[in-house]
Amino acid sequence: MLRPDNFHLPPAWAGLWNSTEGRILAVGVGLAWLLVIALGIGWMVEPDWTLVFAAMTGLNLLIGRAAGMSFGYANGLDHTVVICSNVLVETIQVLVIYPLFVLSWRNLVDVRRLRRFLVRMRHSAEASQREVARYGMAGLFVFVFLPFWMTGPVVGSIIGFLIGLKPRQNLGTVLAATYLAIGIWALLFDQLNELLATYGRYAAFATVVVLGCAVLAVRGIGRLHHGKTTIE
Repeated sequence: MLRPDNFHLPPAWAGLWNSTEGRILAVGVGLAWLLVIALGIGWMVEPDWTLVFAAMTGLNLLIGRAAGMSFGYANGLDHTVVICSNVLVETIQVLVIYPLFVLSWRNLVDVRRLRRFLVRMRHSAEASQREVARYGMAGLFVFVFLPFWMTGPVVGSIIGFLIGLKPRQNLGTVLAATYLAIGIWALLFDQLNELLATYGRYAAFATVVVLGCAVLAVRGIGRLHHGKTTIE
């Protein structure tokens, strides 16, 4: 008979669950599944609104917070909905990617399909690690809060790990800065949407997308130039 006192997880899974990062990952995955289930239920009840939520979530993940929030406002969502949706999405990102990075670093999980992405996140984090480390948690808070390219919560949480912050300190600082930034961005995009409303419903969203594409193009050209310089 299977009893709690003679039930044991496999060593690899036991080590994963016994780690703080493993439990953080479990929470993140759980929230992600709840979001998927909620979208599925919403699709059956209110497909039009659910499509807007799904698009806003996808834009946040693929392009960034600015694209997702501006799209939400362009489709008539209010502050509470836009803020809560983006808070949930960015929290899930941190609670999934941060522990995956740490567990991969410690060789507790094998994430071959995400290796390239995690390496890119690590390089981005290492580029700013020295400046952030100089000011500790305050520096990390400012890094995550400021709206510069690759200064988001995921990269920030990796920097927090690299500079030796404990998970509670790291996630507390990163998520607090993220939530404050989302609130300020919400006010900004709401005003921007009203300002550009005379040019069309999606004028503010289009502006954000164009700026985002411009940033991506500049980064791509920079990488290409760097690659040619390295080869020469």
